[in-house]
Amino acid sequence: MVLPAMCRSIKVLRRPDAPATAPEISAAALQFVRKVSGFRKPSRANQDAFDAAVREVAAATERLLDAVSPKKE
Repeated sequence: MVLPAMCRSIKVLRRPDAPATAPEISAAALQFVRKVSGFRKPSRANQDAFDAAVREVAAATERLLDAVSPKKE
C-alpha cells in the first residue's frame, strides 16, 4: 500500500540558529490537522474537536522540540 506524500509546505521547525516561535508551532499544527482531517474550515459541529486537535498537536510539537538535541550543520 502506497500512502500519499504529506504536505510539503509545513516547514522544519528544528533549526540551529533560532528556536521555533509559538506562532510557527501553531501554524504547523493547524496545517497538520487540516491535512489529516480534510477540513479547511470545520463545521460548527466539528469545531471543538478540530481546535482541541490543533492544541494537542502544538503541545506535542513543543515537547518534541524541547526534548531533541539541536540540529548539527
